Amino acid sequence: MNHSNLWAPWRMAYLRSIADLPQDPEATPKNSNFFRTYWASPQDDELNLVVHRTAEGMILLNRYPYANGHLLIALGDPAPTLADYDSAQRQTFWTLVDTASRLVRNCLNPQGLNIGVNEGTAAGAGVPEHLHAHVVPRWGGDTNFMTTLGGIRVSPDALESVASAYRESIENGALDA
Repeated sequence: MNHSNLWAPWRMAYLRSIADLPQDPEATPKNSNFFRTYWASPQDDELNLVVHRTAEGMILLNRYPYANGHLLIALGDPAPTLADYDSAQRQTFWTLVDTASRLVRNCLNPQGLNIGVNEGTAAGAGVPEHLHAHVVPRWGGDTNFMTTLGGIRVSPDALESVASAYRESIENGALDA
């Protein structure tokens, strides 16, 4: 039998972070809005995997992606729902989603995209107090037995490498219209 290794070293940081969480749900910090933290720290964009920033919002890699290259989009001003933003902010938000979609297409050339917003905890929002969108590049066969049997998603590239590729793509004009 021919065995192959599957390496996903970034997953260890995630697994360790789960182990460090308080076991009592009441002890979980109520203000875990990393979007607000990242927005307030542009000097840490590379560390925080922010690949594009405007005066109103940012595009960053998801640290726990559904697929390789999974981007998150958030405005700097936190609000829990689209309705909590005024029309100009909603337009800015969707413009950033469009920008992220173009970036993914130009840099990774996926066969498709999932684009979505989860409003509220019941809808699956991980940071329900700060609306954000997901742009997930997709390829035929990118979900496989690992997801089905093990409940594990495998990304074939390091987050830092993908962030670097996105930044390089931007520098090379990927967002020029």
